[in-house]
Amino acid sequence: MRLSRYFLPVLKENPSEAQIVSHRLMLRAGMIKQSSAGIYSWLPLGFKVLRKLENIVHEEQVRAGHIPMLMPTLQSADLWRESGRYDDYGQEMLRIKDRHDRDMLFGPTNEELITDIFRAHVGSYKDLPLTLYHIQWKFRDEIRPRFGVMRGREFFMKDGYNFDLTKEDALHAYNRHLVSYLRTYERMGLQAIPMRADGGPIGGDYTHEFLVLAETGESEVFYDSAVTDLTFGDRDIDYDSVEQCQAVLEEFTSKYARTDETHDEALFNDIPEDRRRVARGIEVGQIFYFGTKYSEAMNAVVQGPDGKQVPVHMGSHGIGVSRLMGAIIEASHDDKGIIWPEGVTPYHCGIVNLKQGDEEADAACDALYSSLTALGLEPLYDDRNERAGGKFATMDLIGLPWRITVGPRGLKNGVVELTSRRTGESEELPPEAAVQKVAEIYAEL
Repeated sequence: MRLSRYFLPVLKENPSEAQIVSHRLMLRAGMIKQSSAGIYSWLPLGFKVLRKLENIVHEEQVRAGHIPMLMPTLQSADLWRESGRYDDYGQEMLRIKDRHDRDMLFGPTNEELITDIFRAHVGSYKDLPLTLYHIQWKFRDEIRPRFGVMRGREFFMKDGYNFDLTKEDALHAYNRHLVSYLRTYERMGLQAIPMRADGGPIGGDYTHEFLVLAETGESEVFYDSAVTDLTFGDRDIDYDSVEQCQAVLEEFTSKYARTDETHDEALFNDIPEDRRRVARGIEVGQIFYFGTKYSEAMNAVVQGPDGKQVPVHMGSHGIGVSRLMGAIIEASHDDKGIIWPEGVTPYHCGIVNLKQGDEEADAACDALYSSLTALGLEPLYDDRNERAGGKFATMDLIGLPWRITVGPRGLKNGVVELTSRRTGESEELPPEAAVQKVAEIYAEL
């Protein structure tokens, strides 16, 4: 993409309404624009990153054996009355009536709707196990929406639902989700710590939240510092293996890590003092096992091996896709702007032409652009007739991991400058070598 043809409405000044770094930088980098309180339009750069995050979530869900679908944003209130949650959810639920005076709601979650789909089409244990998921816009009418996409009213979320014959099978689905989430977050350049949490209005005795440590996190968290040494890496996990998934769960949840809602001071004090940590965290996902809570209330039963009708065991598993963008920025930025991890960057590399209109510089930039594109990479070429300082400031603000700077002086020596956004380190390379190095970096992901 050539920046002269792109829509990137960057702001030079910090917006007064932005209280945290991610909100401020997303507004300044032209990624979002507020439509109304807690509701945002996603401008091209923000939308591009959102799609990158969505694709990673899809890939890891499918890898784990889960099946994608799509449910509507509007739901009938009758289903929620059937489960008993219509009144329990409180004022966060946006309740509306259609033209026929029927009670409807803008879904904050989809347990009732997916259970209704299941009971209409599945009647035998032979069709189990089954996990369905979708990624969809949701709405919760927060009383004080704030912090940009971190606590908005409208948000983009992946929610998945497993249906199993027994509790043991459902707990394997729980463990399988935990494994897939660890892989998902690491691909995004995040370390998300699974922490024992409270079930809230969804319910369930087994639940873990995944939290990214950040000073602006809404939750106070207590943990053993040893959990931050754990990485998923490139493990080859068989998701059908109960033993392998259980082993990963035990490895990543055996150390103390809890939110303030489930914190146990006595257990925390058993940790060696030098490893006790109290910090803030941003929730980016949560997994639940809630047994037969919804299947019994809504008569979602199957015929078991003995011919008897039994309610299925269920769980739900969410990832806040739009919230993830804010979490990544909170965890990866400096005083100049965003620093995108390579796995989620909107463009793989920036190209800065220091002397737009110079025949040799223009030709070199065009050649770099073509070479990177031919290798399947997406460069962002700043071909505007702007001062060099302004071009560098824009690139630093939007946070592309790598920048190739092209100027007449370097070209006389046959080199361009390749710069790492994260470290600030630069090296001079022949143009072909710079392209090759960028390509090798992304090939390793």
